[in-house]
Amino acid sequence: MTPANEVDNQAQKLVAILNSTAPFSSTNGKDALDLALIFGSYEQVTSLFFQGDGVWQLINNQDATLIQSKDYLKTFAALAFYDIENIYLCQQSLNERGLTDSQFTIGNVIVLNKLEFSEKLHQHNVLFRF
Repeated sequence: MTPANEVDNQAQKLVAILNSTAPFSSTNGKDALDLALIFGSYEQVTSLFFQGDGVWQLINNQDATLIQSKDYLKTFAALAFYDIENIYLCQQSLNERGLTDSQFTIGNVIVLNKLEFSEKLHQHNVLFRF
């Protein structure tokens, strides 16, 4: 039998999903989003992180039909329904790609410098990298 305080600690694990690949280069982005929604449906505290080419997943007006891929990016709007509000983006990755935060598909993205991004990521108990 597990002590009550140990069960509480297990229930409070913080899940981080790190997106570092472009949206339509593979299924990684869609898989990461699906995983986030699954964790959200089970009321797990889940945060999404975007760095490297993963920042492209949050940018408006991308045409998935050009590469004959299903556009999953509109599904990001559903994150709020699953209480997934912690969405972090690496400022350096944004700058390196010449992008601005005015181009995001969703409005509640927190842009962090490289150090803040790393610190926030390391506050989580579980990390999934896509």
